[in-house]
Amino acid sequence: MPRKCKTVVTTSMETPVTNSALFQWVDRFINFIRIEKGLSDHTAQAYSFDLMHYLEFLEAQQLSDFSDVSLQTLLKFVFYLSDLGYAPASLGRMISSLRSFHQFLVDEGGTEVDPTENLDSPKLRRKIPVVLTPQEISALLDQPDVGTPLGLRDRAMIEFGYATGVRVSELIQIKEKDIFFDVDFVRVFGKGSKERVIPFGKIAKKYVRMYRQSVRPQLYRPGISGDVLFLSRNGRQLTRMAFFVILKKYAQMAGISKNVSPHTLRHSFATHLLEGGADLRAVQVLLGHADISTTQIYTHLDRDYLKEVCRTFHPRENM
Repeated sequence: MPRKCKTVVTTSMETPVTNSALFQWVDRFINFIRIEKGLSDHTAQAYSFDLMHYLEFLEAQQLSDFSDVSLQTLLKFVFYLSDLGYAPASLGRMISSLRSFHQFLVDEGGTEVDPTENLDSPKLRRKIPVVLTPQEISALLDQPDVGTPLGLRDRAMIEFGYATGVRVSELIQIKEKDIFFDVDFVRVFGKGSKERVIPFGKIAKKYVRMYRQSVRPQLYRPGISGDVLFLSRNGRQLTRMAFFVILKKYAQMAGISKNVSPHTLRHSFATHLLEGGADLRAVQVLLGHADISTTQIYTHLDRDYLKEVCRTFHPRENM
């Protein structure tokens, strides 16, 4: 018999993946591509990363069997990832992983039907992202009940996300040692583990400090929590989906009708800086964009804002 490789897959959900049957199929698939197909450990880890996010989504949808997955389920997953800010290339890779995995399930008798057969890679055009106004940001931040431990944690996370413009993947991975309160900077590790240092303001500092001093010790679990700054109720690192759910809840409470996602805070951060007169190059550095053309999408928002100013206040527009 071929030697069984140990699959190293980590999750960080508010509630970790608990369905062992789903997990075992992923485990079998990873071993298959390593042993039978001879793919590299790096490629196998990429598949693991993609499929664990998929399992998290299925559990959140209360699906306990791959036979219950439909094309509609897959489309919801793809659009959920798009809301999180996945680039078209990343979505394409995820869809490729799903195709390979579901074909494996059919070949191995895990399911009878492959729901990915009619799943096309989305042709996503770069569009102007959803941005909250400063007033909507204030309304959003007013929703968490800071008199409760989780409410204070949520306020600290949202304040910090808006103050720094970090990606949600960066936010949930921040360690205690990465926060420098004496100089008001945070160190984050972005795509490709590239390090950058970002300043944060006094309001974010206030709430993060309050959370760190009074709430994090309550959530901390020895041997589980490690040095992660923002912890779930069970002491684990939060996941993207957990933060997505938290943010959606407060947006609804604030009466915000826009399609708010974790990336909305990042979009709002960049747009408000540019509207305030910040240099595009400076915003590029803060966001961690390798190419300034990626940052330039926010100049379109700025131009729309300027157009609106002209329409509102120019005498020839109001005749």
